[in-house]
Amino acid sequence: MAPRPELGNGTSETHLDHDATGKSKDGVVLPAYSTAALVDDVAQESAVDPWDLPALQETGVKWSDLDTKGKVIRIVTGIGKLCLLLGFLYMFVCSLDVLSSAFQLVGGKAAGDIFQDNVVLSNPVAGLVIGVLVTVLVQSSSTSSSIVVSMVSSGLLEVRSAVPIIMGANIGTSVTNTIVAMMQAGDRNEFRRAFGGATVHDFFNWLSVLVLLPLEVATGVLYKLTDLIIISFNLQTGQDAPDILKVITEPLTKNIIELDKSVISGIATGDPAARNKSLIKIWCKTETVITLQNVTVPGPENCTVGALCWTEGNLTWTQKNVSETINLARCKHIFANANLPDLAVGLILLGLSLAILCTCLILIVKLLNSMLKGQVAVVIKKVLNTDFPYPFGWVTGYIAMFVGAGMTFIVQSSSVFTSAITPLVGIGVISIERAYPLTLGSNIGTTTTAILAALASPGETLANALQISLCHFFFNIFGILLWYPIPFMRVPIRLAKGLGDHTAKYRWFAAVYLVLCFLVMPLTVLGLSIAGWQVLVGVGVPIIVLVVCVVVINVLQRRRPQYLPGVLRSWDFLPRPLHSLAPWDHVVTSAMAFCGARCCCCCKCCRRGEGEDEEKASQKDGKSLEMYDNPALTTDEAPTQTQL
Repeated sequence: MAPRPELGNGTSETHLDHDATGKSKDGVVLPAYSTAALVDDVAQESAVDPWDLPALQETGVKWSDLDTKGKVIRIVTGIGKLCLLLGFLYMFVCSLDVLSSAFQLVGGKAAGDIFQDNVVLSNPVAGLVIGVLVTVLVQSSSTSSSIVVSMVSSGLLEVRSAVPIIMGANIGTSVTNTIVAMMQAGDRNEFRRAFGGATVHDFFNWLSVLVLLPLEVATGVLYKLTDLIIISFNLQTGQDAPDILKVITEPLTKNIIELDKSVISGIATGDPAARNKSLIKIWCKTETVITLQNVTVPGPENCTVGALCWTEGNLTWTQKNVSETINLARCKHIFANANLPDLAVGLILLGLSLAILCTCLILIVKLLNSMLKGQVAVVIKKVLNTDFPYPFGWVTGYIAMFVGAGMTFIVQSSSVFTSAITPLVGIGVISIERAYPLTLGSNIGTTTTAILAALASPGETLANALQISLCHFFFNIFGILLWYPIPFMRVPIRLAKGLGDHTAKYRWFAAVYLVLCFLVMPLTVLGLSIAGWQVLVGVGVPIIVLVVCVVVINVLQRRRPQYLPGVLRSWDFLPRPLHSLAPWDHVVTSAMAFCGARCCCCCKCCRRGEGEDEEKASQKDGKSLEMYDNPALTTDEAPTQTQL
């Protein structure tokens, strides 16, 4: 029999002693309770899968029950909500663009300095983490890829050494939608789905690198395949890739900030003049004038061939064409006349863009929740999540890949596309199983735009630029072949769901994951790589072996515990902080409570209000548990109350 629930504060302590007959020692008959409802509730909670899409139900009046005025009001309201949604989505995309500019101002020159060390770049592991760090710093894989292309074109970097950097850029670009997912931490189940939908991109990229980077180092398969393609086809320079998104967002973003991205490339390629330049573009309209001027040279042997050369005293003069840039018109963005350092402008834009991004995302989610109800929700969910009938169900995922590739090709940014579908996964419109192929298609889409951009390169740099773009393309193709066609191999989905469950329970762990995966771990590996191969192997190999052993033991604990010795069938032999997040959660929540108690009076009021609400809810729940199933008890209880 289930234990008797207690009234009051809901704890397990017994406040009234009673005997087996149900009477207390004071002779007062206690109310009877029905435990059937409790058992049913527990069974329902255990049977519900938190990853199932929630039912978005219609809460308003049905369309058929509305009069003409009500129908007109609903239509106008729907159109207004749609316009607001498009407006917030536009501001959301613009904030992502400004966020990228802010990161470039804060860390762009550091990114150029990182690329300048060719000795480190020759190490494939160091090249991989440099690609991750630089893409995280500039928040744009296209920017980091263009730096790599310019270095290869100028002969500073070989194509073979650039392949791991491109792999790292593929990982770094997935940080944006992971940041976006953290904005939905308010609701536990929404956060579970949103964070899982975002990190499925991370796990796909990391797992692909773990398999393909050693394969590339050992065999050079990507380099050889792309080199064969370049040799086989007589490729001509083409047109620039379509830039539809820039056309839409530029009218707003160019009035906020404009950057001279050639400065980062100049620092990476070793141009000493670029180091003293500001990334903030001041003059948007310039003209280069070439004039023949008299200049001094060290000696007659340095005179320009075919030009006049003469000596006056100790000076040797010659005539030389000198190019001079004339500034014609200043830029019109708000920081053109600010005279602030790049770091200060970057920090201002970083705070501004994050605030706008968070606000727009919250409003987008609320609008979607209010719009996607009733028949609209049913239609959208069916269209996005329904598979084709048997035996063509397997085709659905590949069509989703084409949709993801096409949408990314249109908006020219995989970060924008994956960040846009992340809140849809959170509110339950798109399942994580459907978001996975959409994300894989987005990876393909961002490489095809890079290929078109490479085709527009000059003839002397076309081959190298196109080869790097093709390496990026085939890296994603091989990754898809590894982790999608066979359902059992769709490991990123299972890993993302596991991480989503943990972050839903311990929401602070999302920030820890973000910092560890995209900052601490790459910086640590980069430091070990700079120290040398011996240090990297000496430290890295034992860690990798330990991680592999832990993974194998975890799998065996769940599926074949009989194959393990008794001590390894659970991790209880280790200190609890080493195998559970619960002790760390206690530390974090205690620290936050301390901070809130000492630093924020509002937090006290909020907590007091929440405590009162919880107390009222518990009292209400306690009353709802009372069921006087026995009429005798009610008849006994009535006279007692009358006498009182």
